[in-house]
Amino acid sequence: MMAANVYASATDGGTPDAQVLSGAATIDCPDVATELTEVPDQARAEVDKELANLDAQIAEAYKRLGESADAIRQDPGFAENAIAGPLKDKRAAVLARIGAAVEKAGAERPQGLDDLAGCAVRDSGNAPAPEEGGDGGEQAGDGQDQQNGDGRQGGDQQGGDQQGGGQDQGGQDQGGNGGQAGNGGQAGNGPVPGDYVSIESVQPNVDKPQPSGDASTGTFTSECGVNENGLFNSDNVIAAPGVSNGAHHFHDYIGNQATNAFVSDDELTRAETSCEDQRDKSSYYWPVLRLQNGTEEQDAQSPGGGIEGNVGEIVTPKDVTLTFVGNPKAKVTAMPRLLRIITGDAKSFVNGPANANASWSCTGFEDRQLKDKYPLCPEGSDVVRSFAFQSCWDGRNIDSANHRTHMAFTDAEGNCPSGFQPIPQLVQRIVYDVDAPSLEDGGKTVPLFAVDSFPEQLHKPITDHGDFINVFEEDLMNEVVACINEGRTCGAGAGGGDNGGDDGNAGGDDGNGNGGGDNGGDNGAEQPTATPDDPGQGNGGGQDDGNQGGGKDDGGQGGGQGDQDGGQEPPAATEKPADDKATAQPDVKVSDPADAGGKDDDRGGAGQGKGGNDGGQAAQAAQVPGSLPELEDNTQAQGAGGSLAETGAQMWPAAIGGVLVIFGFFVLRSVRRNA
Repeated sequence: MMAANVYASATDGGTPDAQVLSGAATIDCPDVATELTEVPDQARAEVDKELANLDAQIAEAYKRLGESADAIRQDPGFAENAIAGPLKDKRAAVLARIGAAVEKAGAERPQGLDDLAGCAVRDSGNAPAPEEGGDGGEQAGDGQDQQNGDGRQGGDQQGGDQQGGGQDQGGQDQGGNGGQAGNGGQAGNGPVPGDYVSIESVQPNVDKPQPSGDASTGTFTSECGVNENGLFNSDNVIAAPGVSNGAHHFHDYIGNQATNAFVSDDELTRAETSCEDQRDKSSYYWPVLRLQNGTEEQDAQSPGGGIEGNVGEIVTPKDVTLTFVGNPKAKVTAMPRLLRIITGDAKSFVNGPANANASWSCTGFEDRQLKDKYPLCPEGSDVVRSFAFQSCWDGRNIDSANHRTHMAFTDAEGNCPSGFQPIPQLVQRIVYDVDAPSLEDGGKTVPLFAVDSFPEQLHKPITDHGDFINVFEEDLMNEVVACINEGRTCGAGAGGGDNGGDDGNAGGDDGNGNGGGDNGGDNGAEQPTATPDDPGQGNGGGQDDGNQGGGKDDGGQGGGQGDQDGGQEPPAATEKPADDKATAQPDVKVSDPADAGGKDDDRGGAGQGKGGNDGGQAAQAAQVPGSLPELEDNTQAQGAGGSLAETGAQMWPAAIGGVLVIFGFFVLRSVRRNA
């Protein structure tokens, strides 16, 4: 009956489009992968493939749900009988195969496996309310129902321990707000206006553990670009190795250029890398961000792309910062090579927030982090998504059956759990030049933006996640560890200085996937952050309103991004390696480089004079807990990188002209003597 009510509500506005109606309900299934904490190595490959089969079954069921609006309206039992029931039977067969594979490897069949077969069709919260009103974003609350507990990065959406206090099941209340029109997004499966909130309405909520004792306070930055090479696919070699389209959404990749579902460890170590330091061949990837603007990318008819509701214009990041930071209580040890880490939960909309680790904010406001809302940034401010990865390792395994239990977060004081040791913490900060969408018309004037997701996860911001495979060469990893433990600032843009790491890198992870109070330390640079109580203080420092690098020009990444489908490697989302083919390269939106017209350092950045975001706010240079490095030194290093060549290119015509003048003088003098 619930499904019928959902579709009745969704059709009150008179739209007959079943695809649009699909966002009103979703498929809610138990996450089998999370429950499989022990799988023998001999069974791991087979189990991973069966888990991928479960994901494919859910995606297919969700697709059928979206096509069945009329049938559900006519028969309230249709959703259960024709969708949820058959899905349960299919899942039961897969679970039986998983159990058999584990038993065949000599282990005991996992307890309670059969209980995970059943799924439910439930209200997504995305159906429009009977009466229009409000702007949707503000009605969703201020995005801080997860922010209040211990004030950590992204707030305490997990009620202090990630177990669901205040989140309402992973954001299930996000979409049901009166101001939305339709069920959101270009494909009708989200996002909706209720998924957004103004960052200016959010109170500062970031805290960090104070370093003490043997704290490791240094930082190491790796510069690997912004995916200007256009490397995309819908695989996930960590969670679904050997399975094409295992992610069911597209990923941006930087660093290792060979990453796909079928790559071997040996191939990863021999691959090309986009990182400036060629000794970092690590793989860094995350779901792409898209503008829901009607653009039909070249992946529109591909699995993982438009076929599964991931549509719109792919946005290339304006800047990506990869910072490795220390621990506030202890020295770090080296990461093992080929260590795999997944942070966040791509299924947290239906799973709940236990493993969620999304953090959304705006430049100039990064003392305010959101978990289950996308930020509406004022003019001159850019969208920031960040990931503070788990930083406690079990000392034995480079992966685990559920890809989680070999890693852990620190507690609120920065301590690793018993049996775990601190390693360098990866903090990713990804910046996008996208405008705040027009919520009043559902994004028709200014498009909505959202991350790619599994179809049934409806592009909710809480589903954001990041993946990392460590392929540092041993000598470079040793340099990273020494740098962090000695309190130095190293890597890209370090400038050779030793600023003691600002003690800010020791944000840890705050224990619960909350991302680490500091979000990566400061690299010794002060972060300008607007706060309601103290706008306009400090010197501005050319911080570009919090935009990265104060005229950094995207780390040299901007050139050529605007034509990424020309001559680029296309994403290998759906083809098997034997075919040696790939999905056509999607067109992507390229964020304008920060201060592309020249370094704007003395003017406080590109966006300072826009809209209402100035008021001196972005010039504030007060230190903000939880802020990420702006990499000013990196800007200087890159600015210096081509200066000699540029100077020579400008001077050689003048030099030749001078020689010609001197030669002409001697010729004239000779002529006069002969005369």
